[in-house]
Formats: sequence, structure tokens, C-alpha cells
Amino acid sequence: MQLDAKIPSGPIETRWQKHRFDMKLVNPANKRKFDVIVVGSGLAGASASASMAEMGYDVHCFCFQDSPRRAHSIAAQGGINAAKNYQNDGDSIYRLFYDTVKGGDFRAREANVYRLAEVSVEIIDQAVAQGVPFAREYGGLLDNRSFGGAQVSRTFYARGQTGQQLLLGAYQALARQIDAGKVTMYPRTEMLDVVVVDGRARGIVVRDLVTGTVSSYSGDAVVLATGGYSNVFFLSTNAKGCNVTAAWRAHRKGALFANPCYTQIHPTCIPPSGEYQSKLTLMSESLRNDGRIWVPKEAGDNRPPGQIPAAERDYYLERRYPAFGNLVPRDVASRAAKKEKDAGLAIGPQRNGVYLDFADAIGRLGQDAIAARYGNLFDMYERITGENPYEVPMRIYPAPHYTMGGLWVDYHLMSSLPGLYVIGEANFSDHGANRLGASALMQGLADGYFILPYTIGNFLSQHLGEEKVSSDHSAFRDAEGEVAGRVEKLLSGNGTRTVDSFHRELGSIVWEKCGMARTREGLLEAENEIAALQEVFHREVKVPGSGVEFNQSLERAGRVADFFELAQLMCRDAREREESCGGHFREEHQTAEGEAKRDDENFSHAACWEYGGGRGSDAILHKEELEFEYVKPSTRSYK
Repeated sequence: MQLDAKIPSGPIETRWQKHRFDMKLVNPANKRKFDVIVVGSGLAGASASASMAEMGYDVHCFCFQDSPRRAHSIAAQGGINAAKNYQNDGDSIYRLFYDTVKGGDFRAREANVYRLAEVSVEIIDQAVAQGVPFAREYGGLLDNRSFGGAQVSRTFYARGQTGQQLLLGAYQALARQIDAGKVTMYPRTEMLDVVVVDGRARGIVVRDLVTGTVSSYSGDAVVLATGGYSNVFFLSTNAKGCNVTAAWRAHRKGALFANPCYTQIHPTCIPPSGEYQSKLTLMSESLRNDGRIWVPKEAGDNRPPGQIPAAERDYYLERRYPAFGNLVPRDVASRAAKKEKDAGLAIGPQRNGVYLDFADAIGRLGQDAIAARYGNLFDMYERITGENPYEVPMRIYPAPHYTMGGLWVDYHLMSSLPGLYVIGEANFSDHGANRLGASALMQGLADGYFILPYTIGNFLSQHLGEEKVSSDHSAFRDAEGEVAGRVEKLLSGNGTRTVDSFHRELGSIVWEKCGMARTREGLLEAENEIAALQEVFHREVKVPGSGVEFNQSLERAGRVADFFELAQLMCRDAREREESCGGHFREEHQTAEGEAKRDDENFSHAACWEYGGGRGSDAILHKEELEFEYVKPSTRSYK
């Protein structure tokens, strides 16, 4: 398969502007002749749906929540990047581009990253116009704070609720178009397949999660905005409903899956309290602006943190990375915490955490100032743990968070399946092997507000006047039959184990052998263990109820079945990539100081996998070679 990323030529600073002019347009009278299907209604999906409807397209938006307001985008806490340089501290579009390429360990496509940095300044203006209540300085200007991997303040925020506030802005734009009749909303509806007609995505098959009814919808293009797949680990910061099913079903129909092993482990999460737990809670990276991370210098030191003097504490990030300190990128901070735990220095009842301490900041700034910046995060932490972080340090530890892998897309955000676009976290495009903090919201809104509305028009303009494909077409009936067969298979088992028991066991394998650290031997073991467990799952899982009713066990079973296949591909991808880069850390490939060791000569590419069946070992590898014309690959140092 020949991959064409459709990257335009010319200077990178003017590439997107020139390419927008070169793309074909659809005039306003013709836009209403096209139907666009959008799956997902978080930041990427809602912004894309609202923007395209505003332009005149008829949009059909599907989400499995009861309202777009419940999309996982609301969970983003700390902020959104933009190169506005309000602090006059040396930021620029080029520096944001540079930081993002470097932060992704030189495994991202330069053209996409520069465009993201360029569009970032427009996103903030759009959000402010929508009434998003960003924090402001005394003089009225929007405030900024720092995030990991950067030495400038470029992160705009609304306390610890930035994702929620941005989603409300996108949602009100979406609601306006729903009221205008340009967007038809389908809540409590899950996409279970993509329909391909003559080699082009022309619709989807969905299941009504309330009634169980399976139906099909046709369109002129399909857009997936369905988020990431960190719930493959079972314990993650993602909402319990987050899954890989929509992307994976598209993968089975011909869309390449790129870099599945690139998973970000977020360093600032509340550690699990016991085996019973099914969800982890994120504490915003913004807390690392004022909080200091440390562990006792001596293993087994059981004294309360307030009784451990400064001389007997190891502020290990400040010691190892003096230039960035506690604001090193997430992958670096996470591995450093694991190193402390492996050395027996972890703290807490489960010995599975490190301290995030605000005593110095409170002493310097006062409790009121800290409460103004992080009060809702502190309140959330106290409700969950019963500990007051104004009085005792928070306990944190890394956990699965964002996934940089996803469906492969070209510069236009179209997958290898013509007519299928993928935006936001569901695609692979902008973050390389590690996402800089506060860039997830930026990418979702950039794709939805400012990129897809242009690029999808370029595609649709080439199909003006073509005959519509009805959902009565045989391809839709065949796809519905495939969905019905999968549902029947899940319901026909007469086993004794719950879906969650399998999901927990799968997650444990993936976390232990394809988590913060990987080895070739461990990955081979994981592939075999997952394949064996997959067979047991289909034989022993018990899914009560039927397929023609509200049945959450059936929903979860279908998602976990897809996670089994994804997990094998993740391990295969990690095994094939004989290097360490960003969130992918192979223990065989590290420096003498324990840092990631890249192999640019052999692995400066995106690994793009073609579906070869249910086992990762059967997947077929295609490579998109990465070229670095503006930011030359170098050893990533934060010291």
C-alpha cells in the first residue's frame, strides 16, 4: 500500500495558507447537497459538526452519551496551549512548533505540527468569542501558566475546568445548529461499523443503546471524532465509556492504524487504593507549576511527610533535570516516578505513590492564591482521598492517559480509507511519541474548527452531482449482518465470567508488559497471553440479556472484544520498534543514565498497520517515513 500524506510543498511558515487557497471549494448553494456523518461529540466532534453546519452542510452527529456535554473532553483540567506570547517571555508559533516536535521525541509529521501551532492563536479568539471564562490577570488580559516540556507560559486555563468550559463553548455552537435544523443529533447511539461502497466510506451502522435497534445511515463522508483507547489498560484516567470500537471497526474495513504502542502515561494521578478500583482520577499537570515532587531519601521511611525534614527528602526531578525541574515532559516525569518506586522509595498505604507538595508555594504566595489557581482540584482530591492537600502533600503516581497512536491520516485528516476522516485523539497525527501537556484540547479544536471544514470541502467538491447512496444499498445490509453476527456471538456464550473480569485481566497484562517499560521478551509473552485470554473470553464470558433491549453488558462486551485485538497490535508495534522514544520505553534501548535512546536511522517513521485478522502477529506493516527539515532530531535533554 502506497501512503501519500499529501503534504504540500513550500516554506513551512506559509504552507497551510497557500494550500488552503489551492484546495477546491464547494459554493454555499452546493454545500447543502452534501450529508456529513460525524461520530463523536466531544471537542473535536462538536466543533466540526457546528462549523460544517454553519457553512451549510447537513450534519448527522452521533454520540453514545445522553448529551454531547458528557463527552470525555470535560475531564481535561489544566489548559490549552496557544502561541500568543502574552507573557512576552519568548514564545512564538515557531517555538510552540519546536517544543511539540521535540516533546514528541521527533516522531511527528512536521507539517501537521506547524499547522497546529499556527492555528492555536485562532482557537483562543474563537473560545473567547464563545464566552469561555479563561482566567485573567489583574489588567484584564488572559492569564497563562506553564506546562511540562516548555520554558514559556503559553497555557490558557479556566481554573481546573478548562475542558469543560471549552466543551460548553463548542456545545452551544452545536446546539445553535441543531435548533437551526442543520445538525441532527443521535444521542445514546453507538457506531458498530463503517460501510464501504466502491472503496469509499459512505455510512455507518449503529445500535440504539436504549432499544437495541440496529440501523444504518448513509452520507457523502464520515468523520470519526471518537477519542482514545487508554481503557485497554482497564485502569486509566479515561471515562469508563471511552473505547476503541469505532476506530477499530474502521481499521477492520481498511483504515490503517498508526503507532498503537504510543501511549502517554500521565505522571500526576491519584494512585489506586486497592484491587476493587475500576477508574483512576487525574490531577492536572498544572499543579506541577507550584507543587514540588519528592520522596524520602531512605526506603521504608514511614514518618508522616510533615515530620520528614527537607534534608531527608529527594526532590528527584529538580535534582535530575535542573533546567525544567518539576515541569519536565510527562514521559520523563512518569519514568522517574517509576524509578523511585522500583528503588523502594514509594509512599502511601499501598507503596504506590510519590508526594506532590504545596507547602513551599503556600508559604510563598499564601493559601488564598493557591486556592484561586487550583481550588477545585484540591477539593476533588480531598473528596476522593479524605486528605487535605493544603495541609499534607498530595500522593500521585503515573497512570495511562492519552493515546498518541490512532488511525493514520494524511495532511487533510483523511484516513487511508477514502471518504473517512479522523480528527482529535482518534487520529495519530500531531503528537509523535509523547504529547506535550495542554495540547490535546488544542488539536481537537484545531481539527474541528479550522482544518477539517477546509479539507473536507476539497474532497466533496470532487463528488458534486454524484448519485446518493441509500442505506438500502446491499453494502449496508451486509454490514448490518456482520454487526448482528458479532452481537449473536457475544450473547450465545454460556460461560460464568463477567466482561469486567476479562477486561481487568487484559489490562493487567498490557500495563505490566506494554506500559511504562517494555522488553522484547515481555512483549512476546504479552502477545501470547492476550491471544490465549481472548479465546477464553469468547468461550467463558457471560453476557446476560438480549440484543434488542438496553444492555450495558453487551455494550462492554463488544468494546472489550475489540480491546483484545488492539492490545495484541499494541504489543506487536512495541516489539517491532527497537528503540525508545517518548512514551515508548524499551529497556534494551536506554542511555547509561536511564533515558530514552532513539534510533533515527532505522525508526524515523510512523508505523502504519493494515488489518490482517484478529491477531497482532498477522498485521501488515507499512511505513510513512518522517522528514525533519526544520527541527533536526537531537538528543532530547531537559537538564
